[in-house]
Amino acid sequence: MAMIDEPLYPIAVLIDELKNDDIQLRLNSIRRLSTIARALGEERTRKELIPFLSENNDDDDEVLLAMAEELGVFIPYVGGLEHANVLLPPLETLCTVEETCVRDKAVESLCRIGAQMREQDVVEHFIPLVKRLAAGEWFTARVSSCGLFHIAYPSAAEALKTELRTIYRQLCQDDMPMVRRSAATNLGKFAATVEPAHLKTEIMSIFEELTQDDQDSVRLLAVEGCGALGKLLEPQDCVAHILPVIVNFSQDKSWRVRYMVANQLYELCEAVGPEPTRSDVVPAYVRLLRDNEAEVRIAAAGKVTKICRILNPELAIQHILPCVKELSTDSSQHVRSALATVIMGMAPILGKDATIEQLLPIFLSLLKDEFPDVRLNIISKLDQVNQVIGIDLLSQSLLPAIVELAEDRHWRVRLAIIEYIPLLASQLGVGFFDDKLGALCMQWLKDKVYSIRDAAANNVKRLAEEFGPDWAMQHIVPQVLDMINNPHYLYRMTILQAISLLAPVMGSEITCSKLLPVVVNASKDRVPNIKFNVAKVLQSLIPIVDQSVVEKTIRPCLVELSEDPDVDVRFFATQALQSSDQVMMSS
Repeated sequence: MAMIDEPLYPIAVLIDELKNDDIQLRLNSIRRLSTIARALGEERTRKELIPFLSENNDDDDEVLLAMAEELGVFIPYVGGLEHANVLLPPLETLCTVEETCVRDKAVESLCRIGAQMREQDVVEHFIPLVKRLAAGEWFTARVSSCGLFHIAYPSAAEALKTELRTIYRQLCQDDMPMVRRSAATNLGKFAATVEPAHLKTEIMSIFEELTQDDQDSVRLLAVEGCGALGKLLEPQDCVAHILPVIVNFSQDKSWRVRYMVANQLYELCEAVGPEPTRSDVVPAYVRLLRDNEAEVRIAAAGKVTKICRILNPELAIQHILPCVKELSTDSSQHVRSALATVIMGMAPILGKDATIEQLLPIFLSLLKDEFPDVRLNIISKLDQVNQVIGIDLLSQSLLPAIVELAEDRHWRVRLAIIEYIPLLASQLGVGFFDDKLGALCMQWLKDKVYSIRDAAANNVKRLAEEFGPDWAMQHIVPQVLDMINNPHYLYRMTILQAISLLAPVMGSEITCSKLLPVVVNASKDRVPNIKFNVAKVLQSLIPIVDQSVVEKTIRPCLVELSEDPDVDVRFFATQALQSSDQVMMSS
């Protein structure tokens, strides 16, 4: 009897758990669907589990979302592609629920299944499903249907294709704005599957209708599809159909539409080619750079470098640079920040002379901006300018600003400068670095913010790697070691960290003669945090120094620390001793 009941057990448990009041139990049950399907076998999954899921109208969106996700990968559990159609009914039901994320996931799963289905099954089962949803009484079904046309269309016969195009046009003219929005969003995907002859006629007329919609949310989604449609059309068709729409939209009464135009403009420029870009797109782009809404200016400013790349330098200097100058003093800090992110990329496009004359003053004004993010964005891209104007000019004009930023009151700005220092050092060369930036690097080791001290210790190591151990021995090591006597224990800890980072770069000899004595001396510190950090540093030095040094100097110090009254000191000292034992055994 038990043997007969056993196969029923999984489905019985599933039914019980899916009817349980506890949502977590219901969720767990849905997430285990694949396990349950394996236990039931393919046939019973098709005949019992899938119908049960179709009837199970759980009202909790989280459970429905999990079900929509699970069913998308369920083809192997129902017997492969020839039975994939049995998965469509439960997903069709999920396409009509009110919660958007459930519908989106159901559409995604249907697309995944439809893309794998055999052509005859798509015609027999998938296309009727799309038509049913598109004719749905409740708008949610119609919204979902828009995302399925690009899967259904390629497999359809000619007559069916015409019908599908007609249905899609009706969805684009639906009374409900939500349906029109979904149709506008998916137009690019659908257009990619439509034959070129119909693309130019039917799809472009649908697109033009959407661009004249009275709802700005529909129009802005139509704009979003411009780039995708532009890539499907020949350049001359793109100029005839898409370009006028974009130029009009750059003056749309809704700022959201203008914002979307600013975001899509570069993709459109790529589609139409350089000539129309110069004559038609540049005036529209200049309008967007001078828009009344800060959000539109932010989106437009972020595309400055990409647009300039398409233009020749003269056009960029003539039309775009005046706008860039205005944006660098924009009243919105976010506009200035967006500009600072990309403006450095203009230097290679404009060339040396224009960069020195026109861009450098803008860089300097942004480097002194009161908003830290603006300064940060400029600092992080300085190397692009260096490649164009050379290090001498860069150091004369920008270095004073960098030195000022190194002492900025915002610690994130100081941090960005520190991370940029090794790159600057390699570009400036050792002589210049010693004069101007050496003292700053030491000063950061005593910063009040831990992240700065941590970055400064790493910075010291990277400089030693860049300029070599001899230079480090002369300019870094003595100053770092002097700081071990700082009265504040947190600064002493930073120095210990710097020593552990420097040791591998400096090599065994300098570590033994200069660094190790300082670390051993610090083991007598009265602060336990220093002592257990000494144990950590000594552990990191064991692989670097000779075995005899480990025996004579490091181990006695660790043994002493392993008997310390503080539990943490004892723990790390013991850990270091074990590490030392392992090194000895392996050698």
